Amino acid sequence: MRVPAARRLQLGQQMYSTQLLDHFQNPRNVGEIADADAMAEIENPACGDVLRLTLKAAGGRITAARFKAKGCVASIACSSALTELIVGKTLKQALELRREDVIAAVGGLPQASTHAAQLALDALSAALSQIGK
Repeated sequence: MRVPAARRLQLGQQMYSTQLLDHFQNPRNVGEIADADAMAEIENPACGDVLRLTLKAAGGRITAARFKAKGCVASIACSSALTELIVGKTLKQALELRREDVIAAVGGLPQASTHAAQLALDALSAALSQIGK
């Protein structure tokens, strides 16, 4: 089957940013915190991606974050970036993070992959709701 020249060019374009690929290939903070203050596991019912986020907090700040993810390149990268964004932040600052912040942290996402940033934020919100209870 012959692929038209315009389609070949489109296929040759880089789909993901260098930052996103770095987070995917070298994910930060992978694993679980054994004595976590909070744990949330969220699944995206549309695509099946799953994210488990564990947090440790002290003095109103997130002191550690770890993740385990099963999903697409973007989901793993966004989960990794999220952990870097939230460690050291106050609980309030972490709650104020937006999808655009996660997308910026991975150098942008194709429109079809923005669900990955939302999955990370949904897990964060669920985990933060457990702290202080």
